[in-house]
Amino acid sequence: MTHRNPEDNALRAADAARPEPRTLAEATDLVHTPDLTAGADGMFGTYGGAVLPPELAGPMAEVAEAYEEARHDPEFYAEYRRLLRDVVGRPSPLTPLRRLSDELGGARIVLKREDLNHTGAHKINHTIGEALLAKRMGKRSLIAETGAGQHGVALATAAAMVGLDCEIHMGSIDVAKQHPNVVRMRLLGATVVSVDREGRSLKEAVDSAFDVYASDPAHYLFAIGSVVGPHPFPTIVRDFQAVVGCEARAQFLERYGALPSAVVAAVGGGSNAMGAFTAFLDDADVRLIGVEPGGRSATKGEHAMSMAQGVDGVLHGMATKVLQDEQGVPDPVHSIASGLDYPGVGPQHARLAQLGRVEYVAEDDAAVLEAFQRLTTLEGIIPALESAHAVARAIRMAPGLGTDQRILVNLSGRGDKDVDYVAETLGLTGEADEVVR
Repeated sequence: MTHRNPEDNALRAADAARPEPRTLAEATDLVHTPDLTAGADGMFGTYGGAVLPPELAGPMAEVAEAYEEARHDPEFYAEYRRLLRDVVGRPSPLTPLRRLSDELGGARIVLKREDLNHTGAHKINHTIGEALLAKRMGKRSLIAETGAGQHGVALATAAAMVGLDCEIHMGSIDVAKQHPNVVRMRLLGATVVSVDREGRSLKEAVDSAFDVYASDPAHYLFAIGSVVGPHPFPTIVRDFQAVVGCEARAQFLERYGALPSAVVAAVGGGSNAMGAFTAFLDDADVRLIGVEPGGRSATKGEHAMSMAQGVDGVLHGMATKVLQDEQGVPDPVHSIASGLDYPGVGPQHARLAQLGRVEYVAEDDAAVLEAFQRLTTLEGIIPALESAHAVARAIRMAPGLGTDQRILVNLSGRGDKDVDYVAETLGLTGEADEVVR
């Protein structure tokens, strides 16, 4: 991977001189580096590809061809950008965490506020793109999985915007845990399918949705929720999420005249992290840190650390790092965050770890809960539990770095969906506080 000149003033001038992109292809040229450009086989080095039953080879090729045409179409990109501006509210701002940074000492922490997007998370960035692609292809319905419900809400929203039906599959554990998002999806007109098979969480939701899609690919577009699955889905989701890092990089240079020392993001499947990292891949002085769910412990079934403990395997049509047994059966996984309890990771993350460009670490449930509380009480920002993994790592890092350094955290979603679960976990569901004066 080639690295850009680390002189920030030169970088800022180069960014300012860059012409306004006319197509998605032009806008995402930074993410189509040789190491992250999938060939016709969909491989990123030794990861990725499309491991599919024969009956799905044709539909996947159709999606790949339609997407390649769309990403070079100025009208498609103009409509996508219009919806990001007028509906999503982009660009999302940067927020310096002054009180938390003062309390920690050391590096200053800055958030990229994807939680302020319409629907409350980064997921809307790619679901709008998927909905527009489905409309372009003449599909009648979007189908997908969801874990925490953020992808499901975003996809139901996008479907309503462009006039498509929507079917969301969700593990029954997550249906109970994320009830407010289930209600939102149904209000938006989506059909929500509760999945009771095996682990009853995100992996099973993917399995269930993919089974239905495979039965009628002419009717549906599978609108996968992360940078996972068979080619071309990892590329499609990454390209639509690249707006996060591209905005953040330009905003950092404009505000601080320098790039961040590190960019930190949570990693389950890995869409928000890929979105945050891609614009910084060639900036050699910027550390990129992906934070996996350490769960309750490092014991099998108690976490979802696919990068740390996974092995090379195949999951949901892709070759990647998978938590699995000797027979190749995916392990049960756990995370306090429903959106991260997945036994694999996007193939581009596996490739970036192989190249040594991204560091992958883990934070456990206890640290995540603590980070959730500290950000909420000190800054008035309630994060999604997924995003709180990245906040927890920044809290751990900041005291050991100089005060002249800044850590950019991608706050991928807001915690409205998690407040009932957190309150129950912390024992805060009783009567109102009694104040003695």
